[in-house]
Amino acid sequence: MNRPSTDRDWLERAAPSTKMERIEAFFRGHGYTPHRHDTYAIGSTLSGVQRFHYRQSMRHSLPGGTIVLHPDEIHDGEAGTEAGFRYRMLYIEPSLIQDVLGGEPLPFVPGGLSNDPRLLSATRRLLYSLHAALDPLEEDDAIYDLALALKAAAGKPRGRQAVDYVAAERARAFIHDALGGGITLDALVQASGRDRWSLSRDFRALYGTSPYRYITQRRLSEARNRLLAGQSLPDTALESGFFDQSHMTRLFTQTFGISPARWLRMIRNR
Repeated sequence: MNRPSTDRDWLERAAPSTKMERIEAFFRGHGYTPHRHDTYAIGSTLSGVQRFHYRQSMRHSLPGGTIVLHPDEIHDGEAGTEAGFRYRMLYIEPSLIQDVLGGEPLPFVPGGLSNDPRLLSATRRLLYSLHAALDPLEEDDAIYDLALALKAAAGKPRGRQAVDYVAAERARAFIHDALGGGITLDALVQASGRDRWSLSRDFRALYGTSPYRYITQRRLSEARNRLLAGQSLPDTALESGFFDQSHMTRLFTQTFGISPARWLRMIRNR
């Protein structure tokens, strides 16, 4: 992977994976506006000071630790010094963590930063190089280690202990099967066999976000793939399930902290 100039912000995406997104990026000043997504964001600052608001406090990430942003927690990002900062991050769906934990409440690291050596080691296995695709077996093995390291670093789980994992998984599978059309809470209730409020609570506990935002994220993931393939913003919006380009742009920015047009420019700057 060739290094872009550090005179401008840039973002590199690793080779595609069906399990997660991996990036490396550099920002000299402002990075992301406040946003939240439905994945874990886990990674490390490689150089400089990475500053972000998280759970009503300002955090400062330095090289040597691990950033752990929980799904659905609002955060932003900017350089803590004039030199800027460079970092690597992976974005992984909670469902993959649940494949290992088997229906436990999601591990939660309250401060967004961890010095736990087990978590640092597990994260580095997935981020040591972005030049080539991960071997599938290596990736699965590393995800298993990451899930256990998250659980160890988080300590006692927050939230309710009694959840219906099977019913929530049925609802999540239904979402993926029906993504091209309209999805209602009543349809999710019927698919899961769970009443709507219990399903909503269980879905949040197991996957870190609401069914609505989970659906939105899946559509935004489709939109990003279409944009990278060269499709126009208006066509992408309509074919990914949004009302129009303005609707997609608003939700894209709320989810990723950056507009789709700027995201494309940064990737093309590499």
